[in-house]
Parts: sequence; structure tokens; C-alpha cells
Amino acid sequence: MNFPKYKIILANKYYYARGGDCIYTINLEKILKDYGHEVAVFSMEHPENFSNAYQKYFPAEVIYNGKKNLLRSSIRPFGTPEVKQKFNALLNNFNPDIVHLNNIHTQLSPIIAKIAYERNIPVVWTIHDYKLLCPRYDCLRKGQEPCELCFGNRSNILKYKCMKNSFVASIAAYMEAMVWNRKRLEKYTSTFICPSRFMAEKMKIGGVDKSKIFVLNNFIETEKCRTTVTEKEDYYCYIGRLSHEKGVETLVKAAQELPYKLKIIGAGPLTDHLKTITQRPNIEFLGYKNWDEIKEISRKARFLVIPSEWYENNPFSVIESLCLGTPVLGSDIGGIPELINIPKNGMLFDPRNTEDLTSKIKKMFEATFNYQEIAHESLEKFNSDNYYYNLLNIYKSISH
Repeated sequence: MNFPKYKIILANKYYYARGGDCIYTINLEKILKDYGHEVAVFSMEHPENFSNAYQKYFPAEVIYNGKKNLLRSSIRPFGTPEVKQKFNALLNNFNPDIVHLNNIHTQLSPIIAKIAYERNIPVVWTIHDYKLLCPRYDCLRKGQEPCELCFGNRSNILKYKCMKNSFVASIAAYMEAMVWNRKRLEKYTSTFICPSRFMAEKMKIGGVDKSKIFVLNNFIETEKCRTTVTEKEDYYCYIGRLSHEKGVETLVKAAQELPYKLKIIGAGPLTDHLKTITQRPNIEFLGYKNWDEIKEISRKARFLVIPSEWYENNPFSVIESLCLGTPVLGSDIGGIPELINIPKNGMLFDPRNTEDLTSKIKKMFEATFNYQEIAHESLEKFNSDNYYYNLLNIYKSISH
């Protein structure tokens, strides 16, 4: 199908490969341009940003720690004059047909959704986390246990001091949630794209108009993941941030009870702690790796394990692993189960359950998988051409 050539502004708080939202934004910019659309980016200044023709419109970087620029950082979530001025200037210069938002809270602010709406520009919003439902964004009470209390009453963040275990920080998050409440954001947004059915259901539970919700899985650059699927080597791997919500400590505890080799790629606040509690030589911490190194390790692994203890949305690590022909052992939480077809491309275990994880790791090593078939089917499902077709249908449905 031939689509009109649109002028699109992609907005995300960061414009470098910091996390899944950033990678999505950067990859989406590329495929839209490859198909002949004009694309401008609106982001925050940052020393690691990629170069961009529209970076003069980026508002200054704001850092949320310490006392430096305390006033600017405290008012930024509500929409500062600088953000308003620069976004309006970009709209005047670029004259977009569509504004496509990603992670914009706090560092950019939903003020840009309001500005676009008031200028009669359709707004699409890809939802990467739970910020519209949970002032903390991750549905973890005090960063520990899954919680949905704020779906119905945002003041629970004050009761449990969920932000940094601080009443002051929790007040700030509560105020931001009150200013940018569901009704306002729903009014400004034509379509919310949820990368998982799980996310879509939580949005509906939170009261978001279901007619504005569209489920569309994340995508990968097909050529990036295309590879020769070879025989697997005798190890399994974890790829991601080393932090509490990712369940890596549960994984390390399970791995120490087993003889199999585990390769851990990534860094984070738990790095030193995990190394301290690791008593067995079969667990190898590899630290940060670039994509070519990750690709090589992942494609040769017997399987990837994703032991998350929070509501993962539609994790790229799982999608990329499957596209490389590597099956996945995933935590049965959030959107992870939607990606795993038991027993064809992986298995599931109970989150936080070390005993179940240990048992399933054994079963994954004993199981037989058709790696070539896993790669072929996953590349067909998650390729960028399919994503583009579905996204442009959304654009077409809301454009004037």
C-alpha cells in the first residue's frame, strides 16, 4: 500500500542508545526516513546525543540529583518557558503533520503534547513504561514489589513514599501526576501505542479510553539481527541492566546451584553486590558490550534468561535473542509471556522463585529447539517493514 509522505516529529527525552525507548526512537527515525518521510527529532541536550539537524531546538539538559539547577529541575516536569519556546519554534520551522511522542515525562514534559494538540496537530504516543498510570513509572512499591494501587488513587505514592523512599520526592511525583492527569493526556493524544497486550490491559484498567489504545509490538532492524544460525555453545546468558527490578540477584542465586556456565552482559547499581555474592567460577561478568559483541555471544548461547521482577513491557533483549535463533527462559510477568511460545522458543518460570528458575534452567539445557526456525519466524514477526505498515495505518487514520 502506498502511504502519503508525512512530516513527523519524534520526541524522546534522550537521543542516544541509553535504553529501549531511545533505541526505538532512533530506529523509527531511520525507517521513516528510508521510506521517504521527513523526520525531525525533539529531545534534551546531552553530551552523548547523536548529531541531528534539529538539535538547536533541544532544551538544555537537566539532571535530577544534587542542588545544581534545583529550580529548573523542579519545574521542568510541568513545562518550562524554554521547552515551550523551543518546541513552538520547531513546530513553526518544520510544520509537522504528526507529533509522535515516546518517553517525554519529567525531562521534556507532556507540555509538548498540549502544545501540539492546541495547534491541531495529531499526537501519537508510544508507551514504553507505566508513567501514565504510576507516578514511579515502574509499578514497583518502593522499588521492590509490583503494585497497582496508584491506578485508582495516585496519593498512594505519598502513603508508601515510593520515590526514593522520600516524602519530598514522592510529593514532587504526585504533583506531576496530578498536573498531567489521565484525562488531560487522553484529551491531547489521538492514539496510544502499547507494545504489549499486557500494557494495553493495564492502560484500560487505569481508565484510558480503549478506543485510543492500539497494540503494536516493538520491531528490530532486520539486517542487524540477520545471521547464520550455528550450533550453540555450552553456556546461557543474561543481557541487561544489573538492577533489582531485573531479577539478576535471583538469577545469580539459582546459577550458583548449577554446573552450567552463565555469561552476564551489562552493568548497573547491583554490579559490585552481585560480584560479592558470587562464589562460583561458572558465572562470568562481562560488563558493557557493544552490539557486535552482544550479537556474537547471544547467537552462540544455548538460551537467554530474562528474570525480571517488574512489569516488563515488550523487551528488546527477548526480541533480538529470538531473531538470532536463541530461545528464551523468561519470568512469567508483564509482557514477557506474550513473546514466548512454549515449548517452541522457550519456557517461563515464576518470578522471584529461585527454585523454579533453577529447575527451568536444567530443563532448557535438556530441551531440543529448532534454532533456525526460531530465527526465521521471529524475523518475520518483528521486522521493521511490518511495523512500518501498521504504524502508517495509524498515522493515516488520525491525519487531517
